[in-house]
Amino acid sequence: MKALIIYESFFSNTEQIAKAIGEGFDSSVEVEVCKVSDINLEQLKGIDLLIVGAPTRAFRPSPGILKFLKSIPSKSLQGVKAASFDTRISLEDIKIRFLKVMVKIFGYAAEPISKKLRKKGGEIIADPAGFCVMDTEGPLKENELKHAKDWGKSLSLKIY
Repeated sequence: MKALIIYESFFSNTEQIAKAIGEGFDSSVEVEVCKVSDINLEQLKGIDLLIVGAPTRAFRPSPGILKFLKSIPSKSLQGVKAASFDTRISLEDIKIRFLKVMVKIFGYAAEPISKKLRKKGGEIIADPAGFCVMDTEGPLKENELKHAKDWGKSLSLKIY
């Protein structure tokens, strides 16, 4: 089994989460964790699971992840299991009331990533996951790395 985790990160929070997700897989799964800027579409060939993650930027995935998702040829993820994640400030940590309302309306990055993966033919095997940061530049909230590792472990059980 082969899993590919692709992420974009600006302040290292999403990168830390991506690596922790990869650590959650058992040794029978070959896991590759790559920055979106280092990825080429050839790496999608032969994978069993594609996980894509991004920081939430203006209620949506980061630009590099959006560009990558757009570049995937139509239906080329047929037969590939897929999942998405994001890093975000939790609703209860947002201090500005207007911003809370906007998040409730527009949401976070993981959901649109999942929709795009499904549109490209991927079989979504988990609800989009969110991992929380304390502020725009981080740090990650306590226990989020363990949460990510546990999520990775749960995904590894779904690809067999």
